[in-house]
Amino acid sequence: MSTERSSALYQRAVHLMPGGVSSPVRAVKPYPLYMKRGEGSHIFDEDGNGYLDMVLGFGPLILGHSHPDVVRALQEQLLQGTLFGAPCEKEVLLAEKVRSHVPSMEMLRFVNSGTEATMHAVRLARGYTGRRKIIKVDGGFHGAHDSVLVRSGSGALTHGSPDSLGVTQEVARNTLGVNFNDMYSMRNAFRANKGDIAAVIIEPMLGNVGPVPPLPGYLQEVRELTERHASLLIFDEVITGFRLHMGGAQALFGVRPDITVLGKVLGGGMPIGAFGGRKDIMSMVSPLGRVYQAGTFSGNPMSLTAGLATLGVLEREGLEGLDSNGEYVRERLTAIISEMGMEAVVQGLGSTFQLFFRSGEVKDSADALASDRGRYMELYRRMLADGHCLPPSPYETCFLSTAHSRPDIDGVLDAFRHNLEGLP
Repeated sequence: MSTERSSALYQRAVHLMPGGVSSPVRAVKPYPLYMKRGEGSHIFDEDGNGYLDMVLGFGPLILGHSHPDVVRALQEQLLQGTLFGAPCEKEVLLAEKVRSHVPSMEMLRFVNSGTEATMHAVRLARGYTGRRKIIKVDGGFHGAHDSVLVRSGSGALTHGSPDSLGVTQEVARNTLGVNFNDMYSMRNAFRANKGDIAAVIIEPMLGNVGPVPPLPGYLQEVRELTERHASLLIFDEVITGFRLHMGGAQALFGVRPDITVLGKVLGGGMPIGAFGGRKDIMSMVSPLGRVYQAGTFSGNPMSLTAGLATLGVLEREGLEGLDSNGEYVRERLTAIISEMGMEAVVQGLGSTFQLFFRSGEVKDSADALASDRGRYMELYRRMLADGHCLPPSPYETCFLSTAHSRPDIDGVLDAFRHNLEGLP
C-alpha cells in the first residue's frame, strides 16, 4: 500500500501547523494518512487507498459519509446562502426537533462545537447558582477550554499530559476531579466544598477514554446528590446524543439533567454544538439575562441543514438496526478474544465499541489507562494496512453507522481475528 502523497503532505504540514495537524489525536507516527473523500462506510486517502471507517469523524457521521439526503439538502442550502448573520427558519425547526426528542431541553442555544457548548453550560451554571466550583470526572473530556481541561481524556491522555500549560491555578482550583462510577469520591467532593458546587458536568457514558458505561444506579445517585445540594447536573451528550437513543443517554438511563450539551450527530457532519435546559435556567442567557453567549457562525444554515436531514433519516429508520449491529460486533469480538485466550475486554453501548488490552471491566479512566497502549497501536497499524480504519488511540471509541452493512461488519471481524493473531 503506497502512502507517498500522505507522507509528502505531512512533510509540508509540519512546517505550518504544530505537529502537522489541527487536532492532537491525529498526530500518528510516522505520519497521518491524509483523507480525500468518504463514501458510505468507507474513506479514501490521497493515494487512492480505501478503508472501512470505524472512526466516522470521531462520531458525528451516524449515517456514514456523503449520505444522499444530507448531500442533497446541503446542495440546496448552498444555493440559498451559507451565512446570514440573522435568524432563519431552520433554527426554529431544528430546535423544535431537538426539544421533541430531549424534553429536558426546554430552551436551547446553537453554537459551533461541543467545546463551545460545554464552556457556555459551565458559565451558565455558575451564573445561575452564584457558585464558583464544578465537579468533573477524571478522564471525562468536555472540550478544550480552561474550566474542563483538568485531568481530561482523549488527546490529552494519548499524549500523556492531561493538564495543559496556560490553564491557571486559579481556574484549576475551581474544577474538582472525581472518579467515574465512584459515588464515594463524588460525595466527598460535595462534603469538602459544601455550598460552593455550581454543577457536576459528566458524560453519562465516558467516550474519550474509550466507551465506559455507567454502573447500574450511578447516574441516578449523582442526580439525587446534586438535587440535595442545590447544584446543577450537566449531561455532556456530545457523543451519546442521538446515538445511544434518540432522547440521548438521559432517556436510555431515565435521568433528567438540568442542562444538556449536544454536538456531533446533531450536525450531521457539519460543525455544531448546542446547550439547553430548564426554562428558568436558560432565561439567564443574554439577551434575557446576564450570562453572555454569542457567535458569528452560531445557528448557521449549513449546519442546521445537515442536522435536520440527519435527524430526519434517524426518525424514519430508527436506531434498532444500528444498535443490533453494535451488539453483534461486541459479542463476536468478545468471542474471538476468548477463543484466542487473549487478555482483553470489549466494551460499549449501542453502536459504539472498543477493545481494551487488559483483564477485567473498565469502570473508570484509571482502568482504561491500565490497558496496554502499545498492543493497541500495533493492532491499529495492522488493521490500517489491512484496509480498516480504527481510532488512532486506545482512549477513543469505535463507531458504526447506518451505512455499515453486515458484510462490512463481518469483514472487520475477520480482520480483527487475522490481525490479533501473533500480536506481541
